[in-house]
Amino acid sequence: MPESAADRFRIPSLRDRVSPEEWNARVDLAACYRLMAVYGMDDMGANHISLAVPGEEGAFLINSYGMLYEEITASSLTKIDIHGNVLMKPEFPDGLNYGVNRAGFVIHGAIHQAKPEYKCVIHTHTWPGMAVSSLECGLLPMNQTAMRFAKIGYHDYEGVVLDVAMQEKLVKDLGDFPALILRNHGLLTVGRTIGEAFNWMHRLELSCKAQLAAQATGQKIIQVPQKVVEETWNNYQPGTRRPYGVMEWPALLRKLDRMDPSYRT
Repeated sequence: MPESAADRFRIPSLRDRVSPEEWNARVDLAACYRLMAVYGMDDMGANHISLAVPGEEGAFLINSYGMLYEEITASSLTKIDIHGNVLMKPEFPDGLNYGVNRAGFVIHGAIHQAKPEYKCVIHTHTWPGMAVSSLECGLLPMNQTAMRFAKIGYHDYEGVVLDVAMQEKLVKDLGDFPALILRNHGLLTVGRTIGEAFNWMHRLELSCKAQLAAQATGQKIIQVPQKVVEETWNNYQPGTRRPYGVMEWPALLRKLDRMDPSYRT
């Protein structure tokens, strides 16, 4: 039986070329890409998730531009610095030479440089996220999940994020928020761990979907008293609960292992 294109697309393992800490980070990041595809938050090969490399200041891992989220593995990730310089790239088959999308470097590099406490940055272009980002009202605290995002950042659209001059405004608008709505563009979340960032994005996506579904009915939306919104928002804050991602991330990895453990290669 002839070898398929998928069979030929085998990337040599980088496990013996990186530290154990970096390898574990690579596995987690590959898992996050796969999970984004599983939950319908990918955009073919576009968008990005980045993760700081443990023990290497200013270095982070990001997807190689040209690969689908569903095929990303620990060894297929590219390591770059906050200035966009490639520090390590995979050995691609078939003469392919995938690089890094510039918009990914500009957005993610800015946040990793300015806010190193956030180890993971996730950016999406899902249809619910793009839709809500285009509404003047933004995300409404209209249900319990959305009230978690009663206080988040908004960044006005200035064109495709290719110019490093855009970085300062982006970081300023993110502030100390865990989530940022890029107006007329999409969504972005950050986390001190990859599980935390994924949790924020999953719930932000769910909030956008719920809002669009409610607005589509044309019926009046029940307004929750501001005092209740504030109290609910406070219940979601780090000082009042365990960090996000601690409980469910291992379970999500088990889910992927049941589906397809190749992300670990």
